[in-house]
Amino acid sequence: MPMKVWRVAAAVAALVVSGPVHTLAWGATGHEIISGIAMDTLPEMVPAFLRAPGVAGNIAVLGREPDRSKGAGRTHDAERDPGHWISLADDGSVAGILPLDALPPTREAYDALLRAGGSTQYKAGYLFYEIVDGWQQLVKDFAYWRALTKAIETAQTPDERTWFQADRRLRELLILRDLGIWSHYPGDASQPLHASIHYDGWAHRPNRENYTTRNVSAYIQGAFVRSNIKRQAVLRLVDAYKSCVCSIEDRARDLLRLSLAQVEPLYRLEKAGAFRDADPRGIEFIASRLAAGATATRDMIADAWIASATAMVGYPMVSVRDIESGKLRATRALFGAD
Repeated sequence: MPMKVWRVAAAVAALVVSGPVHTLAWGATGHEIISGIAMDTLPEMVPAFLRAPGVAGNIAVLGREPDRSKGAGRTHDAERDPGHWISLADDGSVAGILPLDALPPTREAYDALLRAGGSTQYKAGYLFYEIVDGWQQLVKDFAYWRALTKAIETAQTPDERTWFQADRRLRELLILRDLGIWSHYPGDASQPLHASIHYDGWAHRPNRENYTTRNVSAYIQGAFVRSNIKRQAVLRLVDAYKSCVCSIEDRARDLLRLSLAQVEPLYRLEKAGAFRDADPRGIEFIASRLAAGATATRDMIADAWIASATAMVGYPMVSVRDIESGKLRATRALFGAD
């Protein structure tokens, strides 16, 4: 290998090794609780296929999938792992560089701003964008389901109706897959350590309260959850859906801010021994964070369904509202023209 190429390769390898290494936000148990409860508490307005028997259980398992896919390869992991977290400083800015309220609409612009401040999206994490991106896909999925449902009703021939019915069945499978995978990320955002620069102990920062500098997250979010948290205890903390009449960006920011506010309480509880054995203080805290994740996930799903009524579908794009109102008739060409 030429010396110049070798040096570049070595530099890249050093960056990978020295970058932040986050553990899983919640273990399998925590993610199953969050995604499953989110589905079980959906409001009646969402399509019935989302509440069919067995769906919540399948979504609960799919909610674990982004963690189970880790280790697929260096390209895969290097691109996807930073989507599980975001390193917010104590003042709420990303890596002390970019205010949460000032995040641009694209990861490209986000990365450019971070690089100007001496970081990157891969060092600081981009959980905010995983939540927004996946939610926007869910809106589009729901929009096509709405349009296809109306298309079945207004089909002019049996062959056309059969095609729409088959396409809607495929869309339902895609929705369940997209929703299940995406549900992982609001769950991640409810874990305080995945919204903080203090993800790996309180090391390398001012530590006036003498919080632990050890990585305690793996035990707290994994074994402690599995041994002590009951699904019903979390479910009791989840209220009914309530629209915030806000954007998905605001929803995501609010969830991250709430998690950031719980970072120091978590370290304070750890210092007091609340995560040992079956301490009720630790159980109460973790149950409340899992409930926050389930509530946020459920509310975002409901918001996506509402937003899909005014989304655009087809090519050239037309409004779902115009299709559902009967102003336009959906045709096969709208969904699949070359």
